[in-house]
Amino acid sequence: MKCVACHRIVIRMPRSTLPEVPHSLTIDGRQINYQLRRSQRRTIGLGIDHRGLRIGAPLRARLGDIEDLIRQHAQWVFDKLDHWPAKHPKTPLAVLDGTTLPLFGEPLTVHIDEKRQRGYVLDAVARTLHLNARQAPELALVHALQSEARQLFAIRLAHYAALMGVPVPPLRLSSARTRWGSCNHRGHIALNWRLVFMPLAIIDYVVAHELAHIREMNHSPRFWSVVASLCPDWQSRRQELKQLALNIPHL
Repeated sequence: MKCVACHRIVIRMPRSTLPEVPHSLTIDGRQINYQLRRSQRRTIGLGIDHRGLRIGAPLRARLGDIEDLIRQHAQWVFDKLDHWPAKHPKTPLAVLDGTTLPLFGEPLTVHIDEKRQRGYVLDAVARTLHLNARQAPELALVHALQSEARQLFAIRLAHYAALMGVPVPPLRLSSARTRWGSCNHRGHIALNWRLVFMPLAIIDYVVAHELAHIREMNHSPRFWSVVASLCPDWQSRRQELKQLALNIPHL
C-alpha cells in the first residue's frame, strides 16, 4: 500500500475478512464516523467513498493504533470527506414555475412572473419568490438568493460581532463547493451563499465559527471555546449542517 498522503489507496483482497464494525472518534471537535474491517493484512489502510471513512486493519491491530493513524492524517480525512460531494455532483435543479426549494429552512415556491420586467419579489408570508421572465430562470434565482443571503448574513454577523465585542468584519459571498465559510488573516469573512438553504440556527453556527477565527486562527481548544461561547450547541448544529448539505438544491 502506498502512503495515505499521496491520496491513493491500493486495495488487496484479504484471505480472511471479518464484517465491518462501525466506530467513531472526535478530532478537533469534529465527530468522525468510520467502518472498521479487520482481515489478514499487514498494514492499516484508510479510504474514503460515498459511505464515508473506511478502515482496513490487521486482525490484531490495537484500536488505539488505528485511531492514532486517523488522527495523524486528520486533515486528509477532513478534506476527502468534504470534497466527496464535489466530485460527484448532483443533477442541476430545473427552475420552473412552481419549483419548490428551501429558503432559510422553510419551503419556498418559485413563480416565473411574465409581467415582471426585472428584479424579483419575495413574499415572506406566502413563501413565494417571483422572478422576472426575461432572464434565464436559473440565473434569476441565483441572483435573488444571493441578494437575500447578503442581507441576512450581514445582520447575523453584526449580531455575533456585538456579542464578541469586535467590529463587524467585511463580508463577501462565496460560491465554493466545499467550504461554508472562511476568515482570512485580515479578519475578512466569506460565507457561502448556499447557506440560504439552511435553517437560521445552522447559518448562525457558521457565522459564529468564522467570527471565532478573528480571535483564534486555528482549530485549537481555545478556538472551540470561543465558538461555544457564541453557540453552546455548536456540535449538534455542525452535525446537522453535514446532513442537510447532502440534499441542498444544486444550482
